[in-house]
Amino acid sequence: MRRFVFFSLLLIIAFSVGFVPMWAKARESSARLVAATHELNLARARSALTSAVLDLQRGDYEPAREAASNFFTALREETDSGTRSVLSPAQIEAMRPLLDRRDEIITMLARNDPASADQLADLYIASRTIMNP
Repeated sequence: MRRFVFFSLLLIIAFSVGFVPMWAKARESSARLVAATHELNLARARSALTSAVLDLQRGDYEPAREAASNFFTALREETDSGTRSVLSPAQIEAMRPLLDRRDEIITMLARNDPASADQLADLYIASRTIMNP
């Protein structure tokens, strides 16, 4: 019986020696995946805003409206993720006024208002300045 307990204890120790490093590596990889996902979402948001500006320059208001909406949605998700966000708390706070302009800009684009070009260009410059200090 003592032998069985000894071998069982030895087996548990051997298992732990193999398990702990793999668990730590998996945890690190998971954290890097989350960070990369947030970076990708931010890049998609920037791409959507750039696409909106380009569509608007060509006079395509509906694709510009959809792209601007995608930008605001992605930005909202990123700012709402709190400490998991790739944006710093200061950047998140700086983005909040941009998010407040969402309805105004989307409405202007839906009405094919030429003044929306200036609004969207200002939004692009402001977001670029905040994201790339």
